[in-house]
Amino acid sequence: MIPTIYPVILPVPAEAGDLPPKRRVQFLSRHAREALRMSAERMHVELGRLEKDPRGAPLPFNGHFWSVTHKPDYAAGVVAPAVVGIDLEKIRPCSAALFRKTASEEEWALAAGGDRPQMFSRYWTAKEAVLKTGGEGIKDLSRCRITRIASDSRLFVDYAGKAWAVDQFYFDGHVASVTNSGGRVQWLLL
Repeated sequence: MIPTIYPVILPVPAEAGDLPPKRRVQFLSRHAREALRMSAERMHVELGRLEKDPRGAPLPFNGHFWSVTHKPDYAAGVVAPAVVGIDLEKIRPCSAALFRKTASEEEWALAAGGDRPQMFSRYWTAKEAVLKTGGEGIKDLSRCRITRIASDSRLFVDYAGKAWAVDQFYFDGHVASVTNSGGRVQWLLL
């Protein structure tokens, strides 16, 4: 049985917004690593060397997998015993072109009647979390397919012949998504 995983979301301190762009990105990366450290602590796992393969996919350490993400207001990290990906976004409207590029008409039909900005953010973060599991990046967005919306907090994405369960969490006008390999997910917003 796969144990509970603990994705940790940390608010970004306001003063980080005053940093020059390069230093801000460095700060956000360190902040996401702090969220990762906290996730590992909850799992009773000691972080090892955090390295990535040539495509940018995080390499496992001591049999554990990891993923991080950061945006202007929040950073997040997760450690898991199986391959994992995490993403978060602010819920906001998008252009019609980006909406069409993010999912097919069949995928959008699954969300009929849903709040368009929220559904866009759900789909985007779910697909991005799945893509992070293999380091493929956004170039493979069109190869990810939302196949089922199970609830307000879970949907399924097909990618590269595998069905991925993706758990989602809403907070402060944002949505976060994490791949789930069969265990429980306990979100921590600190």
